[in-house]
Amino acid sequence: MKSATYKKPLPAKKLPKTDREQAVLLGMIELYLKSGKPIGSQTLQENGFDSLSSATIRNYFAKMEEAGYLKQQHTSGGRIPTEKAFRLYADTHFNDGVLEKNQEEALEHVFKETGREVATLLNKSADVLSELTKCAVFVSAPRFDQDFIQDVRLIRLGGEKILTVLITDFGLVRTETVYLEKEADPSFLRTTEEYFLWRMNKGEKPLFRNEAEAKLAQRIYNEIMVRHVVGYANFPEEDVIRTGLSKLLSYPEFNDAAALASSLSLLEDDNQMRALLRKCTKEEQMALWIGDELIPFVPEGAECAVVTIPYRINQAVAGAIGILGPMRVPYRNLFGLMQIFSENLSKALTESLYKFKITFRQSTGSKQIEVK
Repeated sequence: MKSATYKKPLPAKKLPKTDREQAVLLGMIELYLKSGKPIGSQTLQENGFDSLSSATIRNYFAKMEEAGYLKQQHTSGGRIPTEKAFRLYADTHFNDGVLEKNQEEALEHVFKETGREVATLLNKSADVLSELTKCAVFVSAPRFDQDFIQDVRLIRLGGEKILTVLITDFGLVRTETVYLEKEADPSFLRTTEEYFLWRMNKGEKPLFRNEAEAKLAQRIYNEIMVRHVVGYANFPEEDVIRTGLSKLLSYPEFNDAAALASSLSLLEDDNQMRALLRKCTKEEQMALWIGDELIPFVPEGAECAVVTIPYRINQAVAGAIGILGPMRVPYRNLFGLMQIFSENLSKALTESLYKFKITFRQSTGSKQIEVK
């Protein structure tokens, strides 16, 4: 995928009439994607279609509106593309993605060094992708083996409830809530943290103030470790990472709270995200949904789009990356960006697993939702 920018539409005078009409439509959509404003005949004429008269373009617009590709918000205003038009544009350029130089450099930087913290790599790369696309990002991940607890934190939540935070070598953070018979003071929690580390051969044996506290610390340790082992060994569903939801606030389409909530409803349910990601992993290729194609994952009329693509480890599909944005996204650029992102992530994860002798497992896939 070579670095590039958006290409100007082909001169209309060199095309047959039917191709010329489609070129006008595609050119109009591309201009709308850039500006976000309704496009009139004169505006389009001034942007690559000066060989056509405004009257001719208006006639084309009228035909396209009748065919369901364009609509007018106001009688005297310009046209905007419909969901049907965005699908035509996306299908036309699905295998013709482009990438900008700054995007290529950003991806090279994030994947420059490989390390043992593969979970951290997934999270950081998802953040970078969200920044580059200005979209929300969700990623499915396999379960990486040879991961060990590196550190523990115990946090008092109030009353008799504490939160245990387990931090692993791979950069995963897992939390569990434990209820006690009485409120724990900060001194006991610090000593219990030391007890956890001692049991994992990471420090000296701590001294508790009395035998009752020592027994309570042991009970907390046993409970958390059993939960951790059970959760780690049983892997019915892929882990899902999501980030960048606030990026959607920058789009005028999501200024309305109801419109934002409709689109974000997809990201509220891990099973829904998994279903879309599994679709492209099963077919081993990039996939796209626009608007009502996302029903029942979003309500009817939600003006959003989702692009997903699988990534690989040692040539085997290991998971997938998805982005969610408005229907007015730069499809060609997103297609190119997603392709390069997937290739770089696949290479970085493969190198890390080979270098540090890490293996991974796929989920057993219970409760799967099928996407047509």
